[in-house]
Amino acid sequence: MATLSSSAQKIQDLLISLGYDYIVIEHAESTRTAQEAADRARCELGQIVKSLIFKGKQSNKPILVLTSGANRVDEKRISEYAGETIGKADADFARAVTGFAIGGVPPMGHVEKIETYLDEDFLQYQTVWAAAGTPNAIFELKTEDLQKMTDGKVARVKP
Repeated sequence: MATLSSSAQKIQDLLISLGYDYIVIEHAESTRTAQEAADRARCELGQIVKSLIFKGKQSNKPILVLTSGANRVDEKRISEYAGETIGKADADFARAVTGFAIGGVPPMGHVEKIETYLDEDFLQYQTVWAAAGTPNAIFELKTEDLQKMTDGKVARVKP
């Protein structure tokens, strides 16, 4: 097996420490966008986990929305769930709260505990693919494990 970059290795080590035998795959090509990730994983666009970081406008708390690669996020709906208006976080905020750069933010293993919402559309798939710490690293996991490892609230996130 090829050597992983330090960020991807961090996610591989975390998966092992949590008792999962999922394998992080680091590609030569980008997996930064959902379509690129789906192409590399050879799966449906809907099976890609997009990790989107938002920020509460009043509290500045981070909010993570794990949405299907096929969906857009309804910010108004997420604001209702969060109990305050939210806005998309900038790259610096996302890195500060997760420890990872946008395009490679994994669903777990973040610097801070983050309120998380999980797209209900994932429930139609047995497995999904998520970022693993870099813009070209991904791993496949069971959908039920995604909810377990993130403690995310399953919700409707699209318009």
